[in-house]
Amino acid sequence: MTNDIQHQQIWVAQAEKVLDIEIAALEMQKSALNIDFVKAASLILQLKGKLVIIGMGKSGIIARKIAATFASTGTPAFFVHAAEAQHGDLGMITSDDAVLALSHSGETDEVCGLLPTIKRLGAPIIAMTGGKTSTLAQHAEFLLHIPVTEEACPMNLAPTASTTATLALGDALAVVVLKHRGIQPEDFARVHPAGSLGRRLMTVADVMQVGDKIPMVSPQAHLSDAIYTMSSYRLGITGIGEPKKLEGCLTDGDLRRILQQDGQLDMTTPVVSVMHPSPHTIEETHLASEAVRLMEEKKVTVLFVTNKNDELVGVVHLHDLLQAGIA
Repeated sequence: MTNDIQHQQIWVAQAEKVLDIEIAALEMQKSALNIDFVKAASLILQLKGKLVIIGMGKSGIIARKIAATFASTGTPAFFVHAAEAQHGDLGMITSDDAVLALSHSGETDEVCGLLPTIKRLGAPIIAMTGGKTSTLAQHAEFLLHIPVTEEACPMNLAPTASTTATLALGDALAVVVLKHRGIQPEDFARVHPAGSLGRRLMTVADVMQVGDKIPMVSPQAHLSDAIYTMSSYRLGITGIGEPKKLEGCLTDGDLRRILQQDGQLDMTTPVVSVMHPSPHTIEETHLASEAVRLMEEKKVTVLFVTNKNDELVGVVHLHDLLQAGIA
């Protein structure tokens, strides 16, 4: 048992050492930020074409992830494997694009072999490398230096701290560009239509019912008309007003309360005299998850949906949110 505890302590200590080295690498990376980072972000923001990210080996894996991050945050981007680019994939790059090239040494044959052709194409090069005077650095318009000198590997060989720093720098570049693009949650949702992320970013407009699916009667309608509409739409509610103008609502709960108070329903009663004058509403641009929260808060299952001009544009039921996987 004592030996097991000792082994556990040793392994935890070794893991802590790895994390200490990688944390130190990130601190070094933070200190290395300079004007070239700003210029690279500005170049990406002004691109007419795409951001092409190339790499090889472990750097290629990091490059692929950085490309995915840019693409999912509003910057058209794709990864090109440096070796595949030597055999035709370089044809995907145009003079309207920019190239973000990753190589920690800055001397990776497959990456450096592409540089003259990229220069001829007229695509500017942003280098992410630890080699300040390397071939890659010399060919690049902008140098994003990776100053890591100690890997977490005990032989200082396996890319660990350097790939962590490179990935973090790629994230920093993508997020700065995202913020200056003014990307909103609805923009993010458009490129994440599937999975839990897409569901969390759905707006009310994505799930609401519109047009003739909105239960509505005019304020002059009789109570009998309102009951017929509620029964037809099976939402337990009807809006009251004119097209696009919501003045009130009537629910099946209201009908029960009227019966309890009066003992009967006068079907000729003008619906305007028994309606709620302030229906619960939500704006169409709000997240669908906000609709769920509001329903829980107000203890209702239906919200009328308005636009920025306060015009009625739809209705959303809890069932709609359940079907969309929101609630």
